[in-house]
Amino acid sequence: MSSFTPWTSLAGGILIGLAATLLVLMNGRIAGVSGIVGGLLGPRKGDVSWRIAFLAGLIGAPVVYALFHALPEVRVVAGPAGLIGAGLLVGIGTRYGSGCTSGHGVCGVSRLSPRSLAATAAFMLTGFATVFIIRHLLA
Repeated sequence: MSSFTPWTSLAGGILIGLAATLLVLMNGRIAGVSGIVGGLLGPRKGDVSWRIAFLAGLIGAPVVYALFHALPEVRVVAGPAGLIGAGLLVGIGTRYGSGCTSGHGVCGVSRLSPRSLAATAAFMLTGFATVFIIRHLLA
């Protein structure tokens, strides 16, 4: 709790909500990052430019931020095998769950989608259980 930042967290949440709202209102698309990236792997005509712009914004925002502020320190306390395994499990989960945390958790929950509510509950419970097992049972 030593790095709890309620005001910047609130501002970030508002910006994420605003971006997701604008994307659905202006493009009719859900801001699910795995779906946006996946759409670039098998692109359809006229469907690439907005996806590239969205991903450029995700990558460019920290670059712009770094021009004005120091980036926070990133500490990864996992080995390469753990990171690769986690990445594969997340990728498999997004396929089975028909979306990722941004699509279900931000966009789906705000629309009260039953499928997204169930998926987000599953994401959260799995995360809680994983942290508990790794930090308390295997430590």
